[in-house]
Amino acid sequence: MEILHISAECYPAAKAGGLGDVAGALPKYLNKIGTSAGVIIPKYGTKWINQQEFIPVFKGAVRIHNEHVPFAIEREKTDQLGFPLFVANIPGKFDRPGVYMDEAGRPYGDELSRALAFQQAVLHWIQSAPGKPKLLHCHDHHTALIPFMIKYCPEYQSLSGIPTAFTIHNGEYHGSFGWDKLYLLPFFEAGARGILDWNNSINPLAVAIKCAWRVTTVSPSYLDELKQSSNGLEHLISHEQHKSIGILNGIDSQVWDPRTDPYIDVHLQDDMAAFKQANKQILGQHFRIDLQTPIVTFIGRLVREKGADLIPDLVRRVLHSGIGVSFIVLGTGEQYLHDALGQLTHEFPGRFDVALRYDEKLAHQLYAGSDYLFMPSRVEPCGLNQMYAMRYGTLPIVRSVGGLRDTVPDVGEPDGSGRGFRFDHFSLDDAQLALYRANEFFYQQQQFTEVREKISHVDFSWEKSAAAYNNIYQQMTATAYTG
Repeated sequence: MEILHISAECYPAAKAGGLGDVAGALPKYLNKIGTSAGVIIPKYGTKWINQQEFIPVFKGAVRIHNEHVPFAIEREKTDQLGFPLFVANIPGKFDRPGVYMDEAGRPYGDELSRALAFQQAVLHWIQSAPGKPKLLHCHDHHTALIPFMIKYCPEYQSLSGIPTAFTIHNGEYHGSFGWDKLYLLPFFEAGARGILDWNNSINPLAVAIKCAWRVTTVSPSYLDELKQSSNGLEHLISHEQHKSIGILNGIDSQVWDPRTDPYIDVHLQDDMAAFKQANKQILGQHFRIDLQTPIVTFIGRLVREKGADLIPDLVRRVLHSGIGVSFIVLGTGEQYLHDALGQLTHEFPGRFDVALRYDEKLAHQLYAGSDYLFMPSRVEPCGLNQMYAMRYGTLPIVRSVGGLRDTVPDVGEPDGSGRGFRFDHFSLDDAQLALYRANEFFYQQQQFTEVREKISHVDFSWEKSAAAYNNIYQQMTATAYTG
């Protein structure tokens, strides 16, 4: 195995967001182009993991202060995902049904000790492995201390010659903790204390940016945005820009294929209009909605970051103004938004409906049956939903941030590159105007049909992204040594 991806998520084993999709797709496409890659995640008590058979490959123990933490590294037996999937079985730490939260939506209170146990278990295993990876690719703050540990912790310095890449999937979350928790870390060189410090706390995201050989973000625009706004890391990211690059995520075109998708009821043959109409009718089995209107759908977490707090007032304003669209929302999140969206179903029967749950099958059906996908994100490092939507002939209506800016040119562009509708400011006025334009465009049948057909053929597959990552890996390993 040349590349080992170390992540808190990996679809379909454990997924809470886009990180899971990336960790479940990038290694598969790296293997397809001849670069051997695998993934290791914690062994959660998810339904998928519990249904698989795993083979033990290593047993050991780590110490978190005075706690002796035994663990086992196990490999999924069949390699059915297109790459070897390893899990760190750490009893009492991760054998829970949720990735980050319990079934009631409450965050786990021991996240720091869990993350430290996982990262050290991975390093213990790598040290003992007869064939070590050529490169470690760490993802987000949950694995961000690994580049530091192999540089500055004597226990792991035998691995210091292995290059490390670090990807920021979401710079909103740093994983910071106070110096009062320093005792939980493994022993490190005294001179490295300053590496850990950022604004008088230990900031794993900042540590990885400092220590990793290369830093990537999940879109070019997001890298630029982080230099301007990253919760206090702006100067650091600008300082380290010489080793940083933005690479747009891809989507797994085998999973997201309207011709074969097992989650949708009617598959695409040759007629996009017939495909959309048939799947739109099926939405009537799940939602109380006027199928004669353009259907605008929001799919995702109902949280501030995704702009979901804009939806209740926007729906009222749009529907009271006479704009003839209907809305569907699928997702879970903040309780006050659950309550507000539930109220809208009573205010606008037939024009607004909601499913307050995570439902992968229904999400696919919504991509297939909706006319528009609405993404009013405050922050969107890459965004995958807009790519899924376009694959199924659904036009995105997006705010011009991060990867949304990189992937959705506005239909008003004079060069004909348009794929959807964009608005710049996070405001009711801008969002309403975008929805007004989308509603008007829906009835320009020839243009609407042409754009819908065009976007379904845009290549968002992982092949290009995997090749870009592979190029970085080759640059890093060409100068590496194994110690």
